[in-house]
Amino acid sequence: MKIIICGAGQVGRGIAERLAAEGNDVTVIDTQPDLVRSISDDLDVQGIVGHGAHPDVLERAGADEAEMIIAVTYTDEVNMVACEVANALFSIPTKIARVRHQSYLEPRFSNLFSRENTAIDVVISPEIAVGEMVLRRLSLPGAQEAIHFAREKVVALGMMLGEDCPLLDTPLSQLADLFPDLKAVVVGLLRNGEVIIPHTTDQMEAGDFIFVIADANSAQRVLALFGHDEPPARDVIIAGGGNIGLYVARKLEKRDAQAHVRIIESNRARAEAIADSLERAIVLHGSALDTEILREADVERADVFIALTNDDKVNLLSALLARQEGAAHTMSLIATLQALPLAGPLQVDSWIDPRAVTVSEILRHVRRGRISGIYPVFDGKAEIVEAAALETSPIVGRKLREADIPEGVRIGAVVRGEDVIMATGDLEIRPGDRVVLFARADMAEEIQRMFRVSPEFF
Repeated sequence: MKIIICGAGQVGRGIAERLAAEGNDVTVIDTQPDLVRSISDDLDVQGIVGHGAHPDVLERAGADEAEMIIAVTYTDEVNMVACEVANALFSIPTKIARVRHQSYLEPRFSNLFSRENTAIDVVISPEIAVGEMVLRRLSLPGAQEAIHFAREKVVALGMMLGEDCPLLDTPLSQLADLFPDLKAVVVGLLRNGEVIIPHTTDQMEAGDFIFVIADANSAQRVLALFGHDEPPARDVIIAGGGNIGLYVARKLEKRDAQAHVRIIESNRARAEAIADSLERAIVLHGSALDTEILREADVERADVFIALTNDDKVNLLSALLARQEGAAHTMSLIATLQALPLAGPLQVDSWIDPRAVTVSEILRHVRRGRISGIYPVFDGKAEIVEAAALETSPIVGRKLREADIPEGVRIGAVVRGEDVIMATGDLEIRPGDRVVLFARADMAEEIQRMFRVSPEFF
């Protein structure tokens, strides 16, 4: 697929890296020559210096042959205009725009991006997507990753196994015998940097980072069984009052009347503005790297400290300080690949990669077949996928033990109507099932084949 990406920042780079790795023909446009040079040198993509909304620049990027444009610059208006130009002059079929400013996304202005009013096919808001991810993590603080699928009926839980995990050295096949009513399947793990798709005879070891696909109603029990029994967080400190921090604070105020929220914001004007816009949350002006400010925020009694500034260093170090000052759990936004390896040594309990959230939003529009949800994990080495099974899909009509499922794929759960069914060898996929699976990143084409739409479907 020929794809044009406008914007070579962290989001654009993350998208380009993933799409190029899957064999797409990717061209990246940005006004900053150093960013274009870096992305061209490091990735198998073409780079063009220019304004992504200018017709001549899009023409040089091959817009006449492009099947998709993804506009993810830092400026909403540039992204919108780029999609309009791509539609009017080049008839690019799929147009995706990143929109950050919350006023564009208010429910009362929902008609703004309707098909009648704009050429944009898909609007993505990384800030809202990340905010929702934070809120889900707060309900499951024992998980380092918590990704929901199938109308939030299924959750993929990522967690590190410690020496105190009671299920270490237990063959996976015995889990069903020990807990016959547990709706959960261990589908993948990372051990010594290697992604492993476990078999039923495999055992888990201390230090493994595992992913469990489970019925969302069983999530707390699953976490407890694997040694992560932590209650939902209600006493919350947020470092950073930007779009994400404010979004999370507002939602917490609305969703939980007992939530006690404090925000630390370094910019005085911004601190005053968000204080006026919130009902109960306390806003403190100062740096999250100042221990006196942390103590003023009562960090020692916080259920969770969430670092959501736009600076990875501040996020990681403030989380470390909060931990040292007594916060029960720490969570950090980490936007750059270079900073991700520091999360473990700095004892950050869980982290959110905004690039992964954004890439997951986009990949489902790139993948062919009936793929409706994708979330990259393990730094893009693997992914969790939701797909719809049709009558003509090759996976339909056979028991899983007899189906042609590649070695690098493991099915975790099926949603059939309102029921969540965990995958076993006797399970037979039926038309209309929503299938949630774990796979190595190099299995993308195989997954599309498993759920492809045959011509006879039409």
